[in-house]
Amino acid sequence: MLSKLKSVSLKGLEEIDVIVEVDISPGLPSFTIVGLPDEAVKESRERVRSAIKNAGFEFPMRRITVNLAPAEVKKEGAIYDLPIAIGILVATKAVHSADSADKFHFAGELSLNGDVRRISGALPMAIGLGKKEHSYFIIPQDNQKEVSIVDNVDAYPVKHLKEVVEFLNGDREIIPEHSNIEEELSKKSKYNVDFADIKGQYQAKRAMEIAAAGGHNIIMMGSPGCGKTMLARRLPTILPPLTSEEAMEVTQIYSVASLLHNGIITERTFRAPHHTASAAAIIGGGNIPKPGEISLAHHGVLFLDELPEFKRNVLEVLRQPMENGFVTISRVRTTITYPSRFMLVAAMNPCPCGWYGDPVHRCTCSVYDIKRYRSKVSGPLWDRFDIQLEVPRLLPEELTREPNGEPSEKIRERVIKARKLQQKRYKGRGIFSNAQLTPGLMKEFIHLDKEEKSFLYTASEKLGITGRGYDRVIRVARTIADLDNKKRIELPHLAEALQYRIDLNI
Repeated sequence: MLSKLKSVSLKGLEEIDVIVEVDISPGLPSFTIVGLPDEAVKESRERVRSAIKNAGFEFPMRRITVNLAPAEVKKEGAIYDLPIAIGILVATKAVHSADSADKFHFAGELSLNGDVRRISGALPMAIGLGKKEHSYFIIPQDNQKEVSIVDNVDAYPVKHLKEVVEFLNGDREIIPEHSNIEEELSKKSKYNVDFADIKGQYQAKRAMEIAAAGGHNIIMMGSPGCGKTMLARRLPTILPPLTSEEAMEVTQIYSVASLLHNGIITERTFRAPHHTASAAAIIGGGNIPKPGEISLAHHGVLFLDELPEFKRNVLEVLRQPMENGFVTISRVRTTITYPSRFMLVAAMNPCPCGWYGDPVHRCTCSVYDIKRYRSKVSGPLWDRFDIQLEVPRLLPEELTREPNGEPSEKIRERVIKARKLQQKRYKGRGIFSNAQLTPGLMKEFIHLDKEEKSFLYTASEKLGITGRGYDRVIRVARTIADLDNKKRIELPHLAEALQYRIDLNI
């Protein structure tokens, strides 16, 4: 007795078709799974056996061989429990007709009592199926909400193995559900924090607005308690809302990472890993690499607090993804690419004790200690921050005053207007903000007059700005001009952009 069913696998965010072949033949009772299965797939033998029995069906006491094709693709996870179980039930005629299961793809984990549990990566699986042809996908009930937004795919949610058998036999009706991602995104975001909570720090809030408007990376240096973390945590509240394409990309990543629990991601993500995080945790890793923090922050914010406390090798792995917008992770068995276009926000103290330059507390660090501390942030990484900001201590009158700053909603309106100007300007070029401008596109879209060029030449000579830093000053100035609704960069825009370049050395 032989049966064949369709299932799916993932390589990163790429869907791969898998055929589940089940052969039941005479012989001593055995249950073998081949086709490069990992440990979780091998363990499905016991889950499938118990699920079939506890769902009220007879488990065949014969020689059972399951092949997961193509054999050269590594199979991982418990997603093959459901197709293996249905394959056995088709072969034993518990499912009356094999033709009834032919048009469906199956994926789901089984509990011992036959319940169908949620799986990781259901959304990218469905998207991959929908790109090929109109597909019919039987999935766990808990994955229904994320898969329902995919066009060209009818997703049939099930709770129990018995439901699947009854559906395939025509004894139960299951109606696929569809939802509109635009409706989900139209719901107003609710944040627990607001820029209005921040006292003082007007230059820092202005820098945050510029960073949000142009998608620029920003680093803040200041003594403990000056508000660096407060500023960073409020940055998502002024970023533009996610587009449907961005929301789909972010939701796919969270689905693969097993972090998706309530449908689709509708707000900009904010990730703040601890400084003890490893390089693999930051960029992604594992035998079959999973997304790391930089991918989980895709189209959102990656906040690194106490930047010099991170290991040097961890910080250096950020350089390539910051420039390219994606990360490629290579292992012996596979190479996987994940998107990682994020805004990097970092905060650091000026010295190990934190009080260098503070007007109240006395710094106890030697010059050597300060230099060694700051040297943990390499020059190439420091240069990749478009905005470098010194955040001062709050004055006593600012501390005792009630917060009366501008709310995030008003700042966000200005940011959205500036982003719309950029999207219109770069339409069809594959970029959406000034921070993504390449040197070639800068020549095409940014033209400085003689006076502005002379000003930049003098500033570069006195401040020792590198070539990369020079381009970043122009990009930031372009964003400031967008916030002022100016078509060209003027001297005040360049002057303000230069304020956001500080020297890491003392």
